[in-house]
Amino acid sequence: MRNRLAARALALLAGLTALVLVPLQAADKDLVGFRHKDWGLQCDNTRACRAVGYQADAGDSEPVSIRLTREAGPGTPVLVDLQVSTEQATPAALNLQVGKLSLPGLTGDIPRIPAGQVAALLQALQKNEEAIVTAGKDRWVLSLSGASAVLLKMDEAQGRVGTPGALVKRGTQAESSVLAAVPAPVVHAVRALPERKGDAALAKPLLAAIDAKEVGERCNGDHPKPADVQVHRLTDRKVLLSIPCAMGAYNFGGLNWLANDRPPYQPQQLDAEGEFDAADGSIRSSMKGRGIGDCWSLVEWHFDGKGFVLTGESGDSMCRGFAGGAWQLPVRISKVVLPTNPVSKKP
Repeated sequence: MRNRLAARALALLAGLTALVLVPLQAADKDLVGFRHKDWGLQCDNTRACRAVGYQADAGDSEPVSIRLTREAGPGTPVLVDLQVSTEQATPAALNLQVGKLSLPGLTGDIPRIPAGQVAALLQALQKNEEAIVTAGKDRWVLSLSGASAVLLKMDEAQGRVGTPGALVKRGTQAESSVLAAVPAPVVHAVRALPERKGDAALAKPLLAAIDAKEVGERCNGDHPKPADVQVHRLTDRKVLLSIPCAMGAYNFGGLNWLANDRPPYQPQQLDAEGEFDAADGSIRSSMKGRGIGDCWSLVEWHFDGKGFVLTGESGDSMCRGFAGGAWQLPVRISKVVLPTNPVSKKP
């Protein structure tokens, strides 16, 4: 059995290269992912979409990126954010030039384009081949190759083609025909129970009940020992067996099994792979797309009392030189409700 977490990370990070960010199922038809040249798009399960552009892959510009965010529904605005990567201190202000359009003095760690300038910028992005970002003597070149195709796909995903609010192909269809936002699913999470006397001793029989050879094959040849694993108390009768695991050349995660706390243990391996957090009953994973760490995928599950439910998923669109990744583009979001406080999870 192959490493499912690594496969999911590969789908998140490399899938845009194949135009689809993640494999779509019937229930996931709104998870539109698309890439064309130096631009990419990801729409999540609420139909919110985020388009991003970067410097040319084969160019000599330092990393630069722009992100266009639009929630689903009629009349929603487009939010535009800009960022650059530099070995120097963060510039006090950036200047953006796209054709004849000049937007000087953009401030903040990630400057946001003023709302009144967004319409003109959207037109300029589709009419030019590149945009120039400057700060003093520093200069970055943002490629606009692929922008029009990605913005059109964004319109299609949100049902805007032919409406006055379309980014590319505007028309006279009623704005009310635009697809409405889909509510994020609500997951009622359950916190783990305190450890009981004897829980740690379950590590040995639980390890004996799983395929240790397979674990070794998936974890770079590391065969787990009882002292290496953790047993977490989930319910009166259910525990979580967690095994740390080196996955590939530069990723480290964990394999998890849901099991009974007494014979027959019947451990069931989970798709949820990563580190367990008893505070909110979650398992989280983060995986590098490549060794230098300029793109990542994040996945999150929560325990609902019966099993672990996928509640959050996001990925960087492309590996383009930003330390830690340029953006996290949500693929799936949920409203996770804990017994005492509801929180929204947007990885």
